[in-house]
Formats: sequence, C-alpha cells, structure tokens
Amino acid sequence: MSLAKIFSVSSRVRASGASSLVVRHAQYSTPSDGGKAEKVYPPNLPGYKYVNAEDPNMSMKEMSNRAAQTLFWTELARGFAVTLAHIFKEPATINYPFEKGPLSPRFRGEHALRRYPSGEERCIACKLCEAICPAQAITIEAEERKDGSRRTTRYDIDMTKCIYCGFCQEACPVDAIVEGPNFEFSTETHEELLYNKEKLLSNGDKWESEIATNIRADHLYR
Repeated sequence: MSLAKIFSVSSRVRASGASSLVVRHAQYSTPSDGGKAEKVYPPNLPGYKYVNAEDPNMSMKEMSNRAAQTLFWTELARGFAVTLAHIFKEPATINYPFEKGPLSPRFRGEHALRRYPSGEERCIACKLCEAICPAQAITIEAEERKDGSRRTTRYDIDMTKCIYCGFCQEACPVDAIVEGPNFEFSTETHEELLYNKEKLLSNGDKWESEIATNIRADHLYR
C-alpha cells in the first residue's frame, strides 16, 4: 500500500534515569486513495520503547483470565487479603494521649521565661526578641533598678499571633525566652492565650529541667 502522507503524532522525551529516548505514540498513515488510516509503528530501534497502550491480547488464555477476574472478583479478594494481613501487624499509630512520641531537642512549643538557679530572672530587657519577632507578638516594657540593672516590668506574648519561628529564642543573649517542649496548651478563650510575665515565668519554672536538657543537647549547633 502506497503512502500519501504520514502524520506523526509522536513526541520524544528523555526517559528519567536513562539516556534513551521514548516514543510515546505510534504514527498514522493515510492511503493515497483516501481510505481508512492505519496505525504504523516505527521500526524497533535500539534505545526506544513504546509507552502508549497496546491493543489487548485476544488469545483464549488472556480472555479467560479477564473473564474470571470479572466474574469471581479476584481483585477484590486480593484486596481483602491485604487488609486481613495488616490486622495482625503491629499498628503504626500510638494511643494518644496515653502514649506520646519522642520530641526533638529543637522542638518549638509553648513559650517560657527562665530563671537562674538563684531564682533571679534571666531576662535583661534588651528587647532583641521584641525587635526580631516577625509577627510582632511580643510586647516588653522595662525600667532600671536601683543597682543599675535593667529588668522587665511587662513581658507579654500574644500566642495567637506567634508563628513559632524560634527567632526570639535565637536572638536572646542569655537564654531567657525559650520555646519549651509543651505542646498541649489549648484553651477555650482567646484571652487565655495572651501570656503575661507571670504566666511565662510559671512555664519556665514548670519545664526548667526539660528546657535545660534540650539546650545542652543542642549546644553544638547554637
């Protein structure tokens, strides 16, 4: 059969992870007499393969297999077998809140203000945390003491604004403001998430041992 024109509807793309090209589609030929177009496959060149769907195999064996799969729902049976097999395996989940997974020393949870072992608060009112906070969630007011040191009279954090970026902790020169390991501090009202200095110091007293352990574990990267 003579060919008047060959319309190429193929596109070649480089196969991922290989140096060969892939022929995506076959070509179609149009007879010179205007008859029906026929599918013409390019020659089997080395480095090429077909990725378009080929015509189904119409042999008796393949037809019997397809009929059996449709009639007896063999795919459904195999799916149930996979489900039953996973019933006897160890579950991938934990029984929260009675079980809790491990936390990284760099975990950024509820904020806290720390004290020195003597009981003196660490914060020196430098306001670096307030300046670096991208969400403008920190508000600090300070005054000078009689001994010349500066301490905060107000240290507020709006936890509804906080994005837990950790910049405040990174900027603090005395490790006063930290993000502790506690992540269970949901509340029923918005006002309960407006932390003042007393609340932050209370958090620091409560979680000091865990916070100190995490800081020591992460000191090589600070």
